[in-house]
Amino acid sequence: MRNIPVKEDWLHQLANVITDPMQLLQFLKLDGHSRLRESVEARRLFPFRVPRTFVSRMIPGDPEDPLLCQVITAREEFNLIPGYKTDPLDEQNNLVPGLLHKYKNRALMLIKSSCAVNCRYCFRRYFPYQKNQGNKINLLRAVDYIRHHPELNEIILSGGDPLMAKDHELDKILNLLEEIPHINILRIHSRLPVVIPSRITTYLCNRLANSRLKIVLVMHINHAREIDTTLCESITRLRNARLTLLNQSVLLRGINDNADTLAKLSETLFAAGILPYYLHMLDKVQGTAHFMVEDKKAKEIIKQLLGKVSGYLVPRLVREINGEQSKTLIDLQLKQH
Repeated sequence: MRNIPVKEDWLHQLANVITDPMQLLQFLKLDGHSRLRESVEARRLFPFRVPRTFVSRMIPGDPEDPLLCQVITAREEFNLIPGYKTDPLDEQNNLVPGLLHKYKNRALMLIKSSCAVNCRYCFRRYFPYQKNQGNKINLLRAVDYIRHHPELNEIILSGGDPLMAKDHELDKILNLLEEIPHINILRIHSRLPVVIPSRITTYLCNRLANSRLKIVLVMHINHAREIDTTLCESITRLRNARLTLLNQSVLLRGINDNADTLAKLSETLFAAGILPYYLHMLDKVQGTAHFMVEDKKAKEIIKQLLGKVSGYLVPRLVREINGEQSKTLIDLQLKQH
């Protein structure tokens, strides 16, 4: 087998994926588990995709493995639950393809339509990416919109996953945004460094370090077991590039819905150089209700977490409400000191 140059290694790993849930169950010695076998058909509702770099962190023989539970199909995805929608945040009526301007000072660019891993709780699992392709025409339209809206000072790269874009594509986007005087901050929301840490290339780090924009990378890590040595090495390169590193998680039933698990996550994040930022309540997307944690329990978890870690390691518990001007902070009805 030929040696893969370092600069291409992440693309090689991106192609080395499992797209059949039965294959994953066989690899983890769980193909005899009746409930998991019966859930395989849910791949028809949302494509199944897991890189082997992420699979390598799962524990064989454990049907409750927290990494497995985020990506494996579930028969509950077929349940039609009242109050759950295909577009709970009303994102599918955006005026400019590939651009969402929901908040006054910041806009979100959807520069890629795919992800390295398909999480089953994904709030954009029904998003019409075919109408929001990250092509040259849509990119220039989005940049033109940004240029003509001086109230914007921050752009968020999202998707899909924006780091699915190759380094030269990101360089082009950075060049365009850096030419707009009123844009000062670039925020990148990505799960790709978590599932494929080699995505953090030397070229990418150097390019971000040399940008006139303040760069914030918001990762998406839900459980401490997602953080391994290779990810920590990539995080070190990002810190050396002077990026601000934050994390957002989703509160997920059976995965991280207890204070001990979240305390371990916060401590492991901080040790790696990432600050906990948001803990999101699940968006009510059809097919994801089995992940929901009710508000009462969520509040109690955060109250317990406040007694386990320092305040700066407690992420803000939030939900997104369609039409609001920012994330909505969930009131714990506690006096915090």
